[in-house]
Amino acid sequence: MAMIEVNGLQKWYGEFHVLKGITEEVNKGEVLVICGPSGSGKSTFIRCINRLEEYQSGTIRFDGKDIHDRDVNVNSLRAEIGIVFQQFNLYPHLTVLKNVTLAPIKVKGMPKNEAEEVALGLLERVGITDQAHKYPVELSGGQQQRVAIARALAVRPKVMLFDEPTSALDPEMINEVLNVMKDLAREGMTMLCVTHEMGFAREVSDRVVFMDGGEVVEEAPPDEFFKNPRHERTKAFLKEIL
Repeated sequence: MAMIEVNGLQKWYGEFHVLKGITEEVNKGEVLVICGPSGSGKSTFIRCINRLEEYQSGTIRFDGKDIHDRDVNVNSLRAEIGIVFQQFNLYPHLTVLKNVTLAPIKVKGMPKNEAEEVALGLLERVGITDQAHKYPVELSGGQQQRVAIARALAVRPKVMLFDEPTSALDPEMINEVLNVMKDLAREGMTMLCVTHEMGFAREVSDRVVFMDGGEVVEEAPPDEFFKNPRHERTKAFLKEIL
C-alpha cells in the first residue's frame, strides 16, 4: 500500500488555479524528487500533504487514512510528516539542543532527558554535535539547515518533505545538506524533495516528477527522465537547468 496517495488535488489562491488535479502515489521508502520552474506549484503541493496548505478538492491519504478525517489531529499528522523549508525557521532565542528537543517534549510528551539523548544522537548523525549549545545566529547556513533536519527527525516521522532545502545556501554549503539527505534516503526514509539539485535527483531518487503550470507534465525513473524526456516542456527545462 502507498504511504501517500494524492488523488485529483485542486487548489486555488483566489482566481489563481495553482494545482490542477494532481494525482500521485509515494510508496514506503521511496524518494520522489519534484522539479519544475518557479511558480509551478511544487512547494504548494508538498505543503498540502501535511496540511500547511489547505486545498479545495481532491483527497490526500497518508498511511491509508484521509488527512481531513475528523479524528486526524493536525499536530500528530505533522509529527509523522516532517518538513524542512528553504529558510531554516529555527527559534533564534533557543540553543540548537533546545530547538531539536522542543517538539519531542511538547508534541510527543517525551521526558526532557530522553529528548536530549535523542537530539544529541541526531546532531551526531548530521555532523554537528559540537554545536549543540550554540544559538542559530552562531552557525553557518549549512549548519542551520542540518539542525532543521535534525529537528524534523526528532519526532520520528514516517515521511520527510524537503522544500528546496539548499536554495538559500551558499554553494559550498549545499553538499553538506545534500549528504545528510542522501544518508536518510539510503536508510529507507520516505522522502518528497522539491529541489533543483539534479545531481541529487540522478543519484538518489526513485522517480523524478516534473511540474509546470500546476500540473504533473512528466514523471519517470531518473535514468529515463534525464536521458529520454518525452515532453517539450521537460526538454526545455532540462536544457536550461543542466
